Amino acid sequence: MKQYKARGIVLNTIKYGESSMVAHLLTDVAGRKSFMVQGIGKGGRGKSGKGALFQPMFLVDIMALESSRTEIDRVKEVALARPLQSIPFDVRKSTVALFMAELLYKIVREVEPDSPLFEYVYNSVVALDEMEEGVFNFHLWFMVGLSRFLGFFPADEYSEGAVFDIENGSFTTTPPRSGLFFNADNSRLLATLMDISPVELGNIRLSRVQRKDFIESLLAHFGYHLDTIPNLQSLRILSEVF
Repeated sequence: MKQYKARGIVLNTIKYGESSMVAHLLTDVAGRKSFMVQGIGKGGRGKSGKGALFQPMFLVDIMALESSRTEIDRVKEVALARPLQSIPFDVRKSTVALFMAELLYKIVREVEPDSPLFEYVYNSVVALDEMEEGVFNFHLWFMVGLSRFLGFFPADEYSEGAVFDIENGSFTTTPPRSGLFFNADNSRLLATLMDISPVELGNIRLSRVQRKDFIESLLAHFGYHLDTIPNLQSLRILSEVF
């Protein structure tokens, strides 16, 4: 069997038997890819050993064996590419990471390498791990940026009072007849998040209701262009934490 190295970002795991799991990773060399991980013990992912490395959004380096019979390759070796310093221990950050992992797991289907997308997600995890302020707004910023790599980032510049037309992917001063648009407040927030870095997120003050309303608009935007609105279980946890 062919052996290869890959950088990976953990999206999801499913227990397989007593001592194995199937891990779904976003990788730099194969896009989204499924791997069989063996020898993790009876406790599923576990609190130690190999299984503990496959937590949502963990950054890993793997040595894998390509399967000639199935689409699931086998992980031979795994190590943390970059140990996360705060995400596993900060409930706010771990909740955001869980949301990011579920979103990516449900919308990214490509099995071909996509270096820009991979690097965006990888660098976003690093930014979340390092940031001190603005964690409550990080998932909003991440989704806005992600739309660029999925092909439906807003096409033009915002002007005061404009609304964002979901169908045409642009800002307009006249609300579209389709009814598919962000309201004025959400359009302004969208434009702000398009132009800032994660270190500036602490300057945006939003209430829980405002965050919920904006993310519902974002999900409608994603749903229109992806032909489905992902049902994200982690949204409920986000709403409780934030």
